[in-house]
Amino acid sequence: MTRSELVEALAERRGVSREQAEAVVETFFAQVQETLVADGRVELRGFGSFRVKQYQAYQARNPQTGEAVAVAPKRLPAFKPAKHLREALAARVGQALGDEE
Repeated sequence: MTRSELVEALAERRGVSREQAEAVVETFFAQVQETLVADGRVELRGFGSFRVKQYQAYQARNPQTGEAVAVAPKRLPAFKPAKHLREALAARVGQALGDEE
């Protein structure tokens, strides 16, 4: 699902204009980004949580030349799905596997 598809779905389900739905989606994403940039955590009960994960610097190798390459430390967003979401996905996989047998 893309951002524009999310806006369309929100507008359709809630009976609001596309502009209103777009404002809600934009506000939501902006707030999530601001919170993560400030090293905060975003928890959406029943869906999952977002946090910033810190990675240390390390030495890697260029696979073509074998030359050592220094990789700088970095901070990346990480998502952990909620138990309910994991279970729903697992049930869906079980259904798909059962269809093939």
